[in-house]
Amino acid sequence: MSIDPPGSGSTVRRIMLGASLRRLREQRGLTREVAGFHIRASESKISRMELGRVGFKTRDVEDLLTLYGVHDDAERRGLLEMVREANTPGWWHKFGEVLPNWFVTYVGLEEAASVIRTYEVQFVPGLLQTAAYARSVILLGYPDAPEDELEQRVHLRMQRQERLTRKDGPRLWAVIDEAALKRPIGGSATMREQLQHLLEVSTLPNITLQVMPLRYGMHAAEGGAFTILRFPESDLSDVVYVEQLWGALYLDKREDIDPYLTAMEQLCVESTTPGGTAEILGELLRET
Repeated sequence: MSIDPPGSGSTVRRIMLGASLRRLREQRGLTREVAGFHIRASESKISRMELGRVGFKTRDVEDLLTLYGVHDDAERRGLLEMVREANTPGWWHKFGEVLPNWFVTYVGLEEAASVIRTYEVQFVPGLLQTAAYARSVILLGYPDAPEDELEQRVHLRMQRQERLTRKDGPRLWAVIDEAALKRPIGGSATMREQLQHLLEVSTLPNITLQVMPLRYGMHAAEGGAFTILRFPESDLSDVVYVEQLWGALYLDKREDIDPYLTAMEQLCVESTTPGGTAEILGELLRET
């Protein structure tokens, strides 16, 4: 199985290709309606293409490039190569039967991110969970799922973690509310293993782990958990992911992202230092 380098995943390629098509359309002063008519499609389809939310047909992109006045062979080849890359399924698509559509997008973005900053209130972040802990959390959400489906979901979560230990792995900065570490998910043995795992991964050079102590009371992120994804491509904005009970929000406009960036910065200031994190984890281990 081939692994995409950071920034080359199909999800990000779709976003980049869509942004390029939007820029070319706007430079020609054309509306989405005109572009859609040219490729026998609706205005809404052009909108979805430009947002990177659908797959691309080579013929459609070729026709749009002609409409937008892109005749240079090298420029056309580069954009058409992006069509192929954007339509190449990522490794996570083999889990399509157990992945809700709204989460497929997140896994693709996570796979391409160079920096992942996350704050969790209820649970240990998925990228830092042990298999036993992950299984217990998944059972809470899918209590009637058959055994093979549970194993698939656990395997997917473990496979998402593999990138953290590769040379080109992302920088992970996680802030976990102390309440999540005290919540006995899966029983004492599972929690003990999970806490020990957090101690071990917190020593990795690309992982920073902080704990928001209960003694602080109110803090900057009382609204709940969120994740901020940053990509190595300079023309891609950050994406904020906010998971809900049966869906998720993906925010990429500057005015929507800024409050989360501010909240994360404040969380990092108020939370434990790496030494303080090890101290809290050690205390919790002794109590478990």
